[in-house]
Amino acid sequence: MKKITLICLLFFTSGAFKMYSQEAVTSEKYGKTLNAGVGIGYYGYADNNMPVLHLDFEFDVAKNLTLAPFISFYAYRNYYYWGNPHYPYREYYYRTIVIPIGVKGTYYFDQILKAGPKWDFYLAGSLGFAIRKTTWENGYYGETSVSHGSSGLYFDGHIGTEYHLNTKIGLFLDLSSGVSTFGLAIHL
Repeated sequence: MKKITLICLLFFTSGAFKMYSQEAVTSEKYGKTLNAGVGIGYYGYADNNMPVLHLDFEFDVAKNLTLAPFISFYAYRNYYYWGNPHYPYREYYYRTIVIPIGVKGTYYFDQILKAGPKWDFYLAGSLGFAIRKTTWENGYYGETSVSHGSSGLYFDGHIGTEYHLNTKIGLFLDLSSGVSTFGLAIHL
C-alpha cells in the first residue's frame, strides 16, 4: 500500500511540475517594455513621407493585452502659392512640427499563432492628439493657419512583430496607417 501511495504521489507531483512549467511558457508577459523606434510617417495632407522618432512604454492590462503611453515627433516642409497686390505671387514654404501623444492598445496573437518564444505578433490601435506648430517663411503675410480639414485627434492602426534577440532586447517592426517604425524593444 505504501508503494502505491508513493507512486501516486510521485505521479501527481511530476504532473503538477509539468503543468506549472507549461503555464510559465504560455503565459508570456509583454509589458514593462520600452520601445524606441525610427521610421517613416505620413501625416494626411503633408503630400510626402517624413522621418519619425517614436517612444512608448508598454504595461500589461490583461492576458495578451498591453497599453502603452506614447510620444512621437516628426516635421515636414510644404509650399503654398500666395500673393496680393502688395506682395508678389509665388510659392512660400512653411514648416510644421507634429508631436502625437496618446495611448497605444496592443493585443498579442502569439498563443493563437503558436509562435515560439523568439517571436511576438500583434494588432494595435493608437488614440491621442497631435500637437502641431507651423512656422512660415519670412516675407509671407497671408493666412497662417494650415488645417486642410485635419483635427488634432490622432488615430492610427498597427500590425507588427518583434524578434527577441535575448530575454531583455528585441527588434520590432510596426507597420501602421500613419507612422511605421523599426526599433529596439527593451524588456525591463
